[in-house]
Amino acid sequence: MEFTMKENGFTTKVEYGELHISGNEDFGYRPYQLLVSSVAVCSGGVLRQVLSKMRISYDDIKIKAEVTRNEKEANRVEHIHLHFTVKSSVLTEEKLAKALAVTEKNCSMVQSVKGSIKITESFELIG
Repeated sequence: MEFTMKENGFTTKVEYGELHISGNEDFGYRPYQLLVSSVAVCSGGVLRQVLSKMRISYDDIKIKAEVTRNEKEANRVEHIHLHFTVKSSVLTEEKLAKALAVTEKNCSMVQSVKGSIKITESFELIG
């Protein structure tokens, strides 16, 4: 990836389009938003694959990410809590818990920040 400086941030071109990144939300995505999005969406994508391999159908997956930052240390991200809401008429809480455990082990973004950022998960099953 190559990043080009603009007046209020940076841009990069990726296959999907142009990504604008800035510390100011008026001019692009903030770096911490991209970090949290990467962890959350990677986890969601892996969960979809795991459920598919388990041959478990679902109607919807939503992920809420809560972020804890440390203002005293450059406002660094210290903790990301992911809350999964899964809608399925056939999934049990036990199977969803197992699927999330496999998801955590196989999500490249979670594994990339492991040891630096605490990642926790919870879930709600709507049947």
